[in-house]
Amino acid sequence: QLQASGGGLVQAGDSLRLSCAASGRTFSDYAISWFRQAPGKEREFVAVISWSSVITYYVDSVKGQFTISRDNAKNTVYLQMNSLKPEDTAVYYCAAGLFTVRVGVGRVPSEYDYWGQGTQVTVSS
Repeated sequence: QLQASGGGLVQAGDSLRLSCAASGRTFSDYAISWFRQAPGKEREFVAVISWSSVITYYVDSVKGQFTISRDNAKNTVYLQMNSLKPEDTAVYYCAAGLFTVRVGVGRVPSEYDYWGQGTQVTVSS
């Protein structure tokens, strides 16, 4: 099971840190990603991290703004979001997939085996 948390209502320019806590099994050998879905839009890939934390990829729109990290000892993945903008408003989901993180892999929801329930992030202008 994956449990996403940390969302909330913030103002533009604020920061939030989302957490994705795993339970029931270890996900230390899984790639973990964050996706987001805004109202009326498709679920969008945000960031992915390999099981070893060595490899990370981000969607272009959040590069330099968001940072994904993980603590396998705590079975938790984080998404640090800085300088938030109204266009970052969405429900954020974490997901786990058993694949090797590389360019072009892990960008679509169908590649993932486990999903968290989502946490709402709302950024006001």
